[in-house]
Amino acid sequence: MIKSMTGFGRCENLQGDRKFTVEMKAVNHRYFDVNIRMPKKLSFFESALRNVLKEYIQRGKVDVFITYEDYAESNVSLKYNEGIAREYVKYYGQIAEQFGLENDIRTSLVARSPEVLTMEEQAVDEKELWAALEKTMRCASEQFVESRLKEGEALKDDLLGKLNGMLKDVEAVEKRYPEIMENYRRKLEEKVRELLGDFQIEEGRIATEVVLYSDKICTDEETVRLRSHIESMKDALTEGGGIGRKLDFIAQEMNREANTILSKANDLETSNIAISLKTEIEKVREQIQNIE
Repeated sequence: MIKSMTGFGRCENLQGDRKFTVEMKAVNHRYFDVNIRMPKKLSFFESALRNVLKEYIQRGKVDVFITYEDYAESNVSLKYNEGIAREYVKYYGQIAEQFGLENDIRTSLVARSPEVLTMEEQAVDEKELWAALEKTMRCASEQFVESRLKEGEALKDDLLGKLNGMLKDVEAVEKRYPEIMENYRRKLEEKVRELLGDFQIEEGRIATEVVLYSDKICTDEETVRLRSHIESMKDALTEGGGIGRKLDFIAQEMNREANTILSKANDLETSNIAISLKTEIEKVREQIQNIE
């Protein structure tokens, strides 16, 4: 199965008094590019999280959003910093003495002074924290991959339809070629008769001119290669996997053959078919940019 490079995944995980939420979304990108936004408390796990994501994603620009909530009543404690409180009391007294002010220091004043009373989080078991976070990340990643696979199947069906249409265009070019040659031979004979009148027409000379013209406009090699590229792309789509780069290369080769067919075309119908081929190939290339 093939994967689209756009996708979305979300997972919530409530572990006791802790709740983890992971959301991830992605858009097209040539390489694997991930941006993780999470609480500072979890930043220690960023490298490990990236390694987990690499198990699920090969290409794409991925944005990951992680939230963490701790509902435990005992997860923080109040700390009294006695040394800082002493400093405040000392300097408040010095200010009163220096400026002849009433020394009205109260307990509430000292307690409200910065850093006298601080809230501190209790130490958390990192292994326990990581186990819950990893579980949430894998859950979101699985949903993310599922959404990519679903969209990838839609892309596959669309591309196969376009490729089958291109095969019909190739068949039309191949069918048109002998008709072009027959028309050219007939017009050439008519022109020679017009010029020579009742004189004998040299069939050998006519045949030589037809061969020279045939060499100039023959697209047999191009149609054979183009047909082969189309079948190769269809096979790759059926096999699935990380085929985005491979498909992009095949599409470039297909475009090269279509350009040659158009440049050789000395016939309006063939030119129109070649233009149609180039248009469809461009549509295919645009769709391929969405495949991982």
